[in-house]
Amino acid sequence: MNRWLTRRWPAPHWPSVRGRGRTDAGALLLTACVIAVVALLAGAVPALLRAAADDAVQDTVRRAGNESHVLVHADWERDAGPTGGRLRISRLADDVDDFRARATYTLGPDLDAALLPSIAVVNSPILRITDGNLPRTVQLTYLADDLGGPDVTWIAGSAPGPTIPERSIEIPYHGPPWPVQVGLSEADAAALQVGPGDRIPAEDDHGRDKDIRISGIYRPADSADPAWRLAPALLRPVPGADGPGTTRVAALLSRESLPDARLAFDQDQLRRTVHFAPAPDALTWGATATLASQVVKLKASSGSSAARDGSLKWESQLDTVLRDARTQISAAFTQAAVLLAAVLTATVLVLLLAADLLVRRRTPALSAARQRGAALPDLGAELIIESTVVSLSAAAVGLALAHTTAPGASWTWTIPVVLAGAVAGPTFGTLAAARASRDRHQPANPAARRWILTTGRLRRAAVEAAVLIAAVAAVGTLHQRGLLPDASHGDTGELTGDLVLPISAVALGALAGALVVLRLLPVGLRIALRQALRSRRPLAVFGAARAATTAARALPLLVLVSATALASFALVVGATITRGLDDGAWHTTGADARLDISSDVQDATPALAERIAAAPGIEQVVAAQVTDSAPLFTESTLFTPRLVIVDAAAFGRLLATTPLPDAPALSQLTAPGPDPAGVPALVRSSTGDLHTGTRLQLSRDNGPTIRLTAVGTAPPVGGAGDVVIVDAAALAEAGLPAVPNTIWVTGPGTAQAVSDSDVPADIVLRTDVLQAQRVAPLTAGTLRLAWTTAAVLLALGLLGLTLAAAAGAQERWQTLTRLRTLGLRPRDARWVAAGELLPPVVVAAVCGPLLGALLAQLTLGPLELQLLTGQAADPATVLPWWLLCLTGVALVAAATAVVPVEAALRRHDRLSEVLRAGE
Repeated sequence: MNRWLTRRWPAPHWPSVRGRGRTDAGALLLTACVIAVVALLAGAVPALLRAAADDAVQDTVRRAGNESHVLVHADWERDAGPTGGRLRISRLADDVDDFRARATYTLGPDLDAALLPSIAVVNSPILRITDGNLPRTVQLTYLADDLGGPDVTWIAGSAPGPTIPERSIEIPYHGPPWPVQVGLSEADAAALQVGPGDRIPAEDDHGRDKDIRISGIYRPADSADPAWRLAPALLRPVPGADGPGTTRVAALLSRESLPDARLAFDQDQLRRTVHFAPAPDALTWGATATLASQVVKLKASSGSSAARDGSLKWESQLDTVLRDARTQISAAFTQAAVLLAAVLTATVLVLLLAADLLVRRRTPALSAARQRGAALPDLGAELIIESTVVSLSAAAVGLALAHTTAPGASWTWTIPVVLAGAVAGPTFGTLAAARASRDRHQPANPAARRWILTTGRLRRAAVEAAVLIAAVAAVGTLHQRGLLPDASHGDTGELTGDLVLPISAVALGALAGALVVLRLLPVGLRIALRQALRSRRPLAVFGAARAATTAARALPLLVLVSATALASFALVVGATITRGLDDGAWHTTGADARLDISSDVQDATPALAERIAAAPGIEQVVAAQVTDSAPLFTESTLFTPRLVIVDAAAFGRLLATTPLPDAPALSQLTAPGPDPAGVPALVRSSTGDLHTGTRLQLSRDNGPTIRLTAVGTAPPVGGAGDVVIVDAAALAEAGLPAVPNTIWVTGPGTAQAVSDSDVPADIVLRTDVLQAQRVAPLTAGTLRLAWTTAAVLLALGLLGLTLAAAAGAQERWQTLTRLRTLGLRPRDARWVAAGELLPPVVVAAVCGPLLGALLAQLTLGPLELQLLTGQAADPATVLPWWLLCLTGVALVAAATAVVPVEAALRRHDRLSEVLRAGE
């Protein structure tokens, strides 16, 4: 009881606190600068990533286009008349407006705020145009929005009107084709060579003729109106929309002609759909999970597709688009966390080394205070107050700067640095003061001395084994679960506890590797010392002896090896992303440039290809017909790949002159002789279900299907997951000649050659694609973070080298000055100092980059870098050896610069003072 009553709170001696602070102001300021800089980085990066995440969501939705729309369908009210016929419902356009309003109300406030005003689309079935030799189709379309529809200017004729003036009429079910008036755009009218008063000869799938009358030709007031994107054929013909070789045109319906369009088709053939396009500027990273779940609920509450009633039937890929965006953002967050963990690990080690240096300088004063009766709790409290004030003040400054850079800076990542800065110095100082007053003597019993030595070794081995086990477990966990959040626990966008171990895999791996090097270095130095003792060079003996003596210091080597290895890892990450972006641009474009020819001038494609091939600086020009979502059938399912009809030999030469992977199987497409099993084809399937020998059927509107046989694996084309490649000559022999609509061009003069083409085409330059990928929000942010991390880690390594040299400088130059009394010249003293400093630095300069490269090989796969580079598979690890070597060279150069600086600072030391030191 008395023992508890006599306890007291620590009583700091404030003059001592102020005196120590003034004496060691330089060292404390250095610690504060390190904490402030790392707090700035650790606080700003999460905020910058959150801002980049918002931009990434908006960019992903914009790229998705119509796939991100929320669609809702509903069947029409039955138009059965009282006498068994069909009624012409004149208020049909009003029903469409009511349908839009009902769908908007069902969305709910959150989705309604994230979506643009709705646009209703009424489409007829696809009709075959029976006039002409080219396979062409036509579709009747009605558009309606809050303003009634997109504005047009009628340059010939007038807007479509009702077929008959009566508002209500009943017609028989199987009567003659009901006439309907439509309008055509200038481009569509020119393609069909028709005008006002003409008819479009068309029939449906059952061969029944349709009476489609052209009332006028229009020109859009604003071709960029969002409504036109839902039916691009209303502006110009669209090639390949209904199969290879086909061209679709569209005819515009008005509010007055919409009732006649319903009568022109069967009851359920005219489909009405309301489109809700996302408002990209209203989408944020934090709202994506809620919006995706609401879209899923809408689809879950959707009416059955088999129900013939007015229930709303929802359809959307917005939840998938948002989920893909969240996956990419989550990967970027965890990749940034891996890099930040590397920076924090190196920073903590540097702060420990700085605290060790500070305590070495303070040991005489702390020992004297302890010997004068200062209690250990009082000394510890004084040191904690000092270090806490320094750490918290520096962190506050760093976070304030981070907040000015990126509002909403996070303080979570600064906790390890602040704790290390606040605790390391007091812990080392208290232990130093305790050792100064300890009355424990070295035991005389050899067995007792061996026991103490063995106990220390076992403790060190236990710590090292724990770090090694943690590193192995972290790498194993990283490979087993990856870095993406666990979907079963909900994706909150924050790093969860189960990610701590895999995120720390690289940092723990660097620590484990540094511990291995720390174990091997003394062995190597002892061997070097034995070899030096056999030589006749006293300088080598002195240098090796000093190096072997100081090799037992663990912190300096841990800092050097870990910082260099982690900096090398960051360099490998940056180089891998950069090379992956370039590879992704090649796969997206397929060449230095790709020209997508407009449908109305595809006949000019061969001549355009010849002109481009004749231009200076052109190496390869290949023309092909590329059709997305081509209707191919396997034995049981529909397969809609990207169909590429191309000269196989020319395509093979193109691949051989680019970084794209070669495709030796292309030679099998031009095998001589007819193939009774079908036209040979190369097939690539994203699911892996299709293999060599698979039989496919290519359907055509005006002819029998064409049989294809898979004879090999197709190379990727334009990043598509499903690809089928057929030789143009072989397919022409089977009855389907190719109409090229794509040109691939390579060579240094590509940009100039394709810009001079006078044929309407969409020109996609590889350099433009690469630039767009590089400036993508998440990619640009992760790349900047990787290079910044490498620079910060290298700076921390150099700082650690400086601190390590400063910690042993006094002892080193005392020994060298004493050796000068034996005849050692100043120049020789510098060589001995270099012999002491350089071995661990050279080992770190060699082993650090190698360890960083090894960590990159082990961990880059699960980092999901392909989500940033846009590649279909993990990017190949790129080892920038010249940068890694430059890191090691910088470390060695800094070490060689330390020796003359120390010599210059110590040249005024008096020999008498040096000889008395430590006596």
